[in-house]
Amino acid sequence: MRKLLWIALLLNAGLCLHAQDQTVKKLQSDSDRKIAKDATDTAQMTWKTGGVFNLNIAQGSLSNWSAGGDKFSLALNSLLSAYAFYQKGKNHWDNTLDLNLGYMNTTSLGTRKNDDRIDLVSKYAYDLGKKWDAGVLFNFRSQILKGYDYTDSSKTLTSQFLSPAYVLLSPGATYKPTKSFSIFVSPVTARWTVVMNDSLSARGAYGVDTGKHVKTEFGAFATVNFFKEFSKSISFKSRADFYSNYLSNPQNIDVYWTNLLSMKLGKLFAINYAFDLIYDDDARLFGPNGESARPQIRSMLGIGLSYRFSNR
Repeated sequence: MRKLLWIALLLNAGLCLHAQDQTVKKLQSDSDRKIAKDATDTAQMTWKTGGVFNLNIAQGSLSNWSAGGDKFSLALNSLLSAYAFYQKGKNHWDNTLDLNLGYMNTTSLGTRKNDDRIDLVSKYAYDLGKKWDAGVLFNFRSQILKGYDYTDSSKTLTSQFLSPAYVLLSPGATYKPTKSFSIFVSPVTARWTVVMNDSLSARGAYGVDTGKHVKTEFGAFATVNFFKEFSKSISFKSRADFYSNYLSNPQNIDVYWTNLLSMKLGKLFAINYAFDLIYDDDARLFGPNGESARPQIRSMLGIGLSYRFSNR
């Protein structure tokens, strides 16, 4: 009888321990689910930031080279392309900043700047549907350092920070049929051309009135944007801006077109090809007498360091 009593007590204790163990496991499971849900709820981010930094170096040297050329050449080009995107409900605020700076040195020409750009785009918009939004776009473009037009014996200042600078404010609508492609159109756009350098202003450079520092324009604006990652290592980015000034020669459309093809080689290296085309009807610095507008073209191929960063 005593043995049976002990067996019963042991069975009862085992059942109680099993029940307690199952209860503890259920509480832990419920707690884990709650923690995971809370983490998901609190981790929803309204800002997404990131970008890429590229540093390309090219060097060449010649010795007793019958075809001719510079004995030594060195080119150093850098690019910082950063973004900050805000999204909450149907409201979104997209910001991009591109900074380019490059120099080259050759035996015959010395040191000269071969790339220089500041380009800030900021657009706040409200989604009207899956493919449309309406908002306001702001764009600022200028350069960082002084630029010169070189002759065999002299150089003439052609640009510096805020000379010129282009400030654009444009309310409009965006059509975005895919994630890679979008078109922004505005029939009512204000643009200001700024030339703060006194010598350039005195020459009436970049369309400002002689001696003035700011020129105001009113016209139509459109920008076409395309970005595609074909694979983890290959991406292509293109942007084309078009502006027509209603107040003066509206048929002469200003064009600003930039392209960048990037192919990563491992984690820290990449091959980059950039092609830019600019036509500004007011940039009359070309031709035999230096009084004509011309398409400005820049093409650059380089290999170097490439570092991507992101908050996600």
